[in-house]
Amino acid sequence: MASSARQILERVFGYSSFRGQQEAVIEHAVSGGDSLVLMPTGGGKSLCYQIPALMRSGTAVVVSPLIALMRDQVDALLQAGVRAAYLNSTLSYGEVLDVENRLRTGRIDLLYVAPERLLGDRTLALLGAIDTALFAIDEAHCVSQWGHDFRPEYLELSVLRERFPAVPRMALTATADETTRREIAARLGLTGARWFVSGFDRPNIQYRVAPKAGPRDQLARIIDTEHRGDAGIVYCLSRRSVDETAEWLRGRGVDALAYHAGMNARDREAHQDRFVRGEGVVMVATIAFGMGIDKPDVRFVAHLNLPKSLEAYYQETGRAGRDGLPATAWMAYGLQDVIMLRQMVDGSEAAAERKRLEIRKLDAMLGYCELTTCRRQALLAYFGETLAEPCGNCDNCLDPPESWDATEAARKALSCVYRTGQRFGAGYVVDVLRGKGDERMGRFGHDRLPIFGAGAELDARQWRSVIRQLVARGLLTVDIDGYGSLSLTPAARSVVRGGVTVELRRDALPSPARRKKQAAKAVGAGPPGLFDALRARRRELAQEQGVPPYVIFHDATLAAMAKIRPRTLDEMSELSGVGARKLERYGEIFLRVLREHGAAGAPDNTVVEDSEESTAAS
Repeated sequence: MASSARQILERVFGYSSFRGQQEAVIEHAVSGGDSLVLMPTGGGKSLCYQIPALMRSGTAVVVSPLIALMRDQVDALLQAGVRAAYLNSTLSYGEVLDVENRLRTGRIDLLYVAPERLLGDRTLALLGAIDTALFAIDEAHCVSQWGHDFRPEYLELSVLRERFPAVPRMALTATADETTRREIAARLGLTGARWFVSGFDRPNIQYRVAPKAGPRDQLARIIDTEHRGDAGIVYCLSRRSVDETAEWLRGRGVDALAYHAGMNARDREAHQDRFVRGEGVVMVATIAFGMGIDKPDVRFVAHLNLPKSLEAYYQETGRAGRDGLPATAWMAYGLQDVIMLRQMVDGSEAAAERKRLEIRKLDAMLGYCELTTCRRQALLAYFGETLAEPCGNCDNCLDPPESWDATEAARKALSCVYRTGQRFGAGYVVDVLRGKGDERMGRFGHDRLPIFGAGAELDARQWRSVIRQLVARGLLTVDIDGYGSLSLTPAARSVVRGGVTVELRRDALPSPARRKKQAAKAVGAGPPGLFDALRARRRELAQEQGVPPYVIFHDATLAAMAKIRPRTLDEMSELSGVGARKLERYGEIFLRVLREHGAAGAPDNTVVEDSEESTAAS
């Protein structure tokens, strides 16, 4: 069994070895066992069900929540010579009948279907009449009502156990803590399933967090110095911010598109298609965008607002660098983000228990932002994983933040919040501390308080940093009153009374030179211009076929091509990501690009002729 799986891995998908627990998951599925699979985004989850689909009798059914993901994965499988199809609302009635006919006659190895379509009587009856190899439930965290991406229709997927008890089932996700895992198993009837929990670490992603100081300008500096011409995703909290940021980036020469639920479906689909199938497009979006995006060459993900939870942050940043090449996860945040998210939680119709959970998740997110230690260690610890040593690839490792004895400043800030009645926001408190009186302050008499002007030694930016960190430490809380009023928590008493030392991080701008050097690792090796020439040829082929460029070859494969510079088809077949079908179809085409750039020797004439004949035949 293992030998057969490895043969398929190499022949069909072009990889020489499995990663992590992939092989164990495949063996378990092929033998008919149920499983719950947790692997990080880009960790190779799809192979865990695609290879068993080619080893077991019948058709494997993959439950996927998004149409774009189905289309992209089917395109990639067809390129590799796998008989794959999907059933969704984009198909005409005639196309649906064609897929159903191919299913009945055993001519489909992998069928992708949305949960709503799967649960329809017609589809269930069809699946009951064919030989079904296995069910793979992708994005399985959608079944959890306590998770960050709940989909009600996923709750009904327990019907698969009842209707098809002999068919193995596999639930897969990249983001699920222990509680969510148990809920997935219970709701999908996988109580006896074997769990395969891989590490959550994505070492190629560089995590960075910065206090807001003109976030669009901060983002522009990162794009200009590190990611000009790269594909990226920029997340914003509101639709208006999405539209304005996309327009602002376009004005700076960035190929930026907007995506949010307020757009009509046709425009959203067109923008997503341009992003997935293009190169160097930046998508500016609300969190409505991105789940299931299978684009491997996203070089950066930027958050211009604080995500709601570390689970959401991990999943969203995980859309960067799926090809394993270096990528950046950058976030700018401020106290106003906390206020807005707290107000959104309070204004929702969720039950009180749910609201308390969301506030705890938001507090954990805020605590992550204010870390002075390794961010990757903290992020992995949240998911129950230990990283023994600091990662060396986050902002706190690359540019260790300074800390300072902020005990006196903390006492002044807490005292100011208390003496002004615990009913004003951070901006007002900072003005009192710095002695900036106005008519309203005079009306309240706050310009006559002993604390008025007592904090002139720090500027407004520094005081905002102090207050932000005191909120993160749980010494101040932001009230949900529409104004973001600050109030003291019980923990603040020991600081105000003295005897407790408060160490805070000193906000500093990152070093552009170091960031640029780190980002440069993503550029393909080899002679100047070769990597770009390979990408250009790939782009032409993709446009001719109407598929995303990465389904032909990933950037990582082209980078290896540019570095190793194979001279023959045999040498090219050794590259990771070059399977038998792709070698037959594209091998000579890319060898020709290598020869044109003086990067490959002239191959044997017989090999050239044979490969040209087979390419033409395909």
